Amino acid sequence: MAANTQYDDDIIADINVTPLVDIVLVLLIILMVTASYIVSQAIPMDLPDAATGEEAPPATLTVAIDEGGQLFVDSEETTWDGLGTRARSFAAAQSEPRAVIAADRAVAHGDFIRAVDLLRSAGITRYAINVNPQDLASDEP
Repeated sequence: MAANTQYDDDIIADINVTPLVDIVLVLLIILMVTASYIVSQAIPMDLPDAATGEEAPPATLTVAIDEGGQLFVDSEETTWDGLGTRARSFAAAQSEPRAVIAADRAVAHGDFIRAVDLLRSAGITRYAINVNPQDLASDEP
């Protein structure tokens, strides 16, 4: 039996989109991973270690003081007056307002206490201090 030696000389008019979809999905995954990393590292700080450290609960006001004494509220640079204003509006909008205070270990104690006083005067009496959780089995002090 003779084999059919007919060649297909038609022009290929279709585009194979499967490799394009694969590349787009890989880029989307890379974007999602790097975006979450960038947001979590928005304000670089050297937090002190603590054996009893916990994660922050949801719906909290985040106050950060970096080593230069610059104040941030929810990752936005602000002033002390701005902190008081934001804290009052946050406390008015929440039934149980909570805050997390992150202060670099080089921050003056007075600046930390000033942030706590502003939060308490705004009505936020439940707050946590952000630290690096330390392994309980560790022998380091």
